[in-house]
Amino acid sequence: MTELSLRTRESFDAVMRKYADMVYRLAYSRVGNTFDADDILQEVFLRYIRADKTYNDEEHRKSWLIRITINCTRSFASSAWNRHKDSAEPDPNEGAEDPALAASETKSDVMNALLTLPEKYRTVIYLFYYEDMSVAEIARSVGISESNVKTRLSRGRDMLKEKLEGGFIDV
Repeated sequence: MTELSLRTRESFDAVMRKYADMVYRLAYSRVGNTFDADDILQEVFLRYIRADKTYNDEEHRKSWLIRITINCTRSFASSAWNRHKDSAEPDPNEGAEDPALAASETKSDVMNALLTLPEKYRTVIYLFYYEDMSVAEIARSVGISESNVKTRLSRGRDMLKEKLEGGFIDV
């Protein structure tokens, strides 16, 4: 097996295969909608191609992709499209069964409860438990201090515990 180059144009297919699921799951955990997560996935990898940069190592590339995914979900949340959706009309895709998440066994009561948490808690919990990132890695990726990550993890765990013990059933 050949070693991946750290240049974007030389290894795009391999990088896409390696990180697409992670980017998609993070986007889905932040927006809660399969179609919006697909759009964000595409935008992240378009930015990756356009950046055409060299990475120090695979951790640097992974952190960069996580940071861009978070930025894209923030941009989506503040976009005119998202702000002007008719709130009286329910989104037919909201809470739709996502085959990719179901296949990876992340669609569970815990994931449903996680999706109801505020974004700042949802992101750090997702990265810590689902992507196995350390507190330091999360702090660098999200752009907050390590103590803030620990605080959000603690508060988020408490919220999840309350939701799961309280008979949380649906989103």
